[in-house]
Amino acid sequence: MQDAREWTESLGRLVRRHRDPVVVQALRSAAAASIAYVIALRLSPEPRPLTAPLTALLVVQVTLYSTLTTGIRRVNSVVAGVLVAIAFSLLVGLTWWSLALLIVASLAVGHLVRVDEFVPEVAISAMLVLGVTSVGDTAWARIVETLIGAVVGLGCNLLLAPPVWVDKAGESIEGLARRVRQLMLRVGEEAAGRTPAEQAAARLHEARRLDHDIVEVDAALRQAEDSLRLNPRVREGLLHRVVLRTGLDTLEICTVVLRVITRTLTDLAKEREPDPLFPPETGAVVERLLSEVADAVVSFAVLVTTDVSVNAESAEERLTAELRQAAATRDKLAQLLLEGIQRDARQWQLFGAVLTEVNRIIDELDTEHRSHRLLEELDRCSREQRERMPWVTWLRERLGGGRMPRLQRRNREATPRRSL
Repeated sequence: MQDAREWTESLGRLVRRHRDPVVVQALRSAAAASIAYVIALRLSPEPRPLTAPLTALLVVQVTLYSTLTTGIRRVNSVVAGVLVAIAFSLLVGLTWWSLALLIVASLAVGHLVRVDEFVPEVAISAMLVLGVTSVGDTAWARIVETLIGAVVGLGCNLLLAPPVWVDKAGESIEGLARRVRQLMLRVGEEAAGRTPAEQAAARLHEARRLDHDIVEVDAALRQAEDSLRLNPRVREGLLHRVVLRTGLDTLEICTVVLRVITRTLTDLAKEREPDPLFPPETGAVVERLLSEVADAVVSFAVLVTTDVSVNAESAEERLTAELRQAAATRDKLAQLLLEGIQRDARQWQLFGAVLTEVNRIIDELDTEHRSHRLLEELDRCSREQRERMPWVTWLRERLGGGRMPRLQRRNREATPRRSL
């Protein structure tokens, strides 16, 4: 029984590994290069037409959206680089000084043919191709191989859908939320006791370092958004992009507010040192409130990254319950702070700032607030897409019957029953 269980777990890991976007991209690249090589063997007079698989490998590295929007410039850059390399291989071959001239010439040609952001790829393609064309017999053979590789690469991007990087982006978003939670828990624990100013300042620096995590998550999300655009493997790609992007925007706001909270507590620690930040009862409530808000941040990230509707509803219910409990704790904290300020009005503005900042996070995580934000963002993106690419909208309506995304339709039906 144990052997069967271990075998099942190993099989599951193998399946997940084969569905990994990195593995899928590697298999697509290998398949495109192999197909291009087989075709070039029949059409090119060269005995080893390596330029064809090399060109296919360069072209197939982009997503389907990038292929359709910038693929022509990318192919032009590859072809231009190959032609420059062919000229150099026929005239001077590969030496240290010809390599320098090749780079200068390739960059100049890249600007002349107006490949924009792919100018460096002209030089890269030229250097790579020069290594395999230094002993070539004819330039026409290399041109044929390049065109074969370009066509095969574009065809693979159209027929073999690129991998979807949504899972990776979701893991990044959840990871960011858990790091925010851990920091918020530590801040709450320290706020309940006697916190030195240096320790409070250390938490402020930790909150500032979350900005670097947001940059990394944003990069992963951009890759996921690119892989969703015009991808036949994805239904309602716009909905996925908007859900993830607005979710990251909300988490970014929460990290900014958390940084403000740590700054406020740092100032409060300096003002009240060596006394505790809060009276014992109030500090315990602050700790409980930050703990509840921290759990809500993670639940929000899970909601954002959940695809299955049943799981999404469960995550939304859990988030709603956590926010309701946090709101009740916030009200209790507000009453305790009011009573404390009536007795001693010193640092009243800092106490009020802590309450205001925590309340801002609760408002940002509110499910109704998020629903309205999603609806507005979906309408804005749909309108911009119709204006920018009307032919894509026409084609989607023809193929899909003009269906409205699930969440957008549900929100439209629910909006009249909600109060702004």
